[in-house]
Amino acid sequence: MSHSLTAAPRATAGPRPANGSPAVSRPVRWAAHAAALTLLPSGLWRIAVAFGMPSGFAEGNPLHKSNFPGPTSLYLIALSVFAECLGLLTLGLVQPWGERVPRWVPWLGGRRIPTLAAAVPALLGAAAVTAIAFAAACGGWEGQMAAPDAPKGALAWLMTVCYAPLLAWGPLLAVVTVAYCRRRRGDRIR
Repeated sequence: MSHSLTAAPRATAGPRPANGSPAVSRPVRWAAHAAALTLLPSGLWRIAVAFGMPSGFAEGNPLHKSNFPGPTSLYLIALSVFAECLGLLTLGLVQPWGERVPRWVPWLGGRRIPTLAAAVPALLGAAAVTAIAFAAACGGWEGQMAAPDAPKGALAWLMTVCYAPLLAWGPLLAVVTVAYCRRRRGDRIR
């Protein structure tokens, strides 16, 4: 009997969704969700400060509690929303709307999204975020927190704990982007 007839069939990436692309693996899907969630703690910290939570920054610092709520509150809230929107774009790398523009979008609905149009910005973003987080982890954060007007004690720890998940954002985004490129490898690159 031939070896090819007795060999077990090769495992595939999973069932193909309706759009014809291979299914996204569970670990990659989790990585995409985790990437989006890494921004949530720092965003919640900024929003809490915007609404008047003491941040521990000394008087004269723009983040001192006497400035909130106030005009700077809008900046902190907008920054948090913008950052979270960027994080949520990671989900497009594991969802159908990351491969085809949803039908309800005027003029573009149903069109295929070129692989590189999603992958290049995602990889550049992953590299930039990883470099920034690495620089912060290698002394930049410690230097900033050693400044005389920086938070001390429990408020410094709270801020650090809220910003620490950002260390994982770049690497998670890179993993999800590479998986996106591999999954769409069969698509024509435009």
